[in-house]
This record gives sequence, C-alpha cells and structure tokens, in this order.
Amino acid sequence: MTRLKVCGITRPEDAELAVEVGAWAIGFILWQGSKRYVEPAMAAGIARSVRRRTELVGVFVNPTLDEVAHAADLMGLTHLQLHGDEGPSFCAAAGQRTGCRVIKALRIRSRADIADAKRYHTDLHLLDSAGNGRTWDWSLASERRTKIPLIVAGGLTPANVGDAIAHAYPWAVDVASGVESEPGIKDPAKVRAFAAAVAEASQVTSA
Repeated sequence: MTRLKVCGITRPEDAELAVEVGAWAIGFILWQGSKRYVEPAMAAGIARSVRRRTELVGVFVNPTLDEVAHAADLMGLTHLQLHGDEGPSFCAAAGQRTGCRVIKALRIRSRADIADAKRYHTDLHLLDSAGNGRTWDWSLASERRTKIPLIVAGGLTPANVGDAIAHAYPWAVDVASGVESEPGIKDPAKVRAFAAAVAEASQVTSA
C-alpha cells in the first residue's frame, strides 16, 4: 500500500482533513521562501492537535543544526525533510541531534541525479521535480539501486498520481499544490480525490 504525505499544511482544518483521509504524514514548510511557509508557533499548535494520529514532518532548506533541533523540539517532529544542498554528513548529524528520521529530497533532472541519491544513507529518499508543480520522468526510479524507501513528489494531482505509482512503485507519494485551492489552502474535494486515487493505484500494483 502506497502511503500518502500531505505537505504545505498551514491550517488546523487541513491537518484534520489529511488525518481523515488516512495520510501517513503531514508536512510543515519551515523555509520562509515558500508560499506555504508556516510560522513555527502555528505549526506547533497544529502538530499538538494531530500528534499520534499521523507523522509530523518539518521541511527545511539549508538550515543550521540548531534551527533543525529547535523546530524538532518545539513541534515534536518525527521526521526532518531536507530540501536544500545539505550533504550526507549534515543529514546524519541532524538525525543524531534530534532523534528524528531523515528524508533527503533530491531534484531529478536525469539519470545522474538518481545515481547521486546513493550518497545519502538517510531513512527515506524523496525524489522531486526540478521545478515547482512539475512532474519528472518517473520511469527513472527503476534505476535506483538502493533499498531506502522512496517518496515520489513533484506535480502530483488526483489525475496523475496513479501513473506515478504504476511507474515508480513508491513507498509513499507527497502532494502539496496538486490538492490546493490556493497556496497553503487545501481543497477538501481534491484531497479526498487524491487519497482515493492513491488507494486505487496501490490495489492495482499490489495485485
């Protein structure tokens, strides 16, 4: 069964919606350059309301170890998603410092990027597109030579997530813009449609 992560959570009602549809995890974007940035204090309040019902992921871009540790403690994060230029040693140090599982996100443009992911011995790999809201060639995932679980992200919508699952066989899929009415605001109908599409595609690939 392919798991679902709903990212870019900024409101309590959207976190509750994600839990309702069975999301394995929700993501808080803690990088101020994002349209889906959420203040840490707000994220902490949302996290308290859904703790133990879903995993809590903090999304960072080139943070310091102190920033990661502070956020993890404030919000009770279970996972760190490192989406910048963080190297393998930083990823390892962040996990050791916080006790969180680490997701290293990598932007996929070619086979070389797939090969580069092998440098990161993190708990999970998240393969994303090179541009916001765009997809990438999911068939490249077949060239991975690692047992590290794969999360597929990048331009996923209710209409195309089934194809992504059929091509990449991911451990989980990650969605943000594809289920929104505007940045940071989830559309309940789209979220439910996305979750249903993930469940349907998972049944097909596991048959």
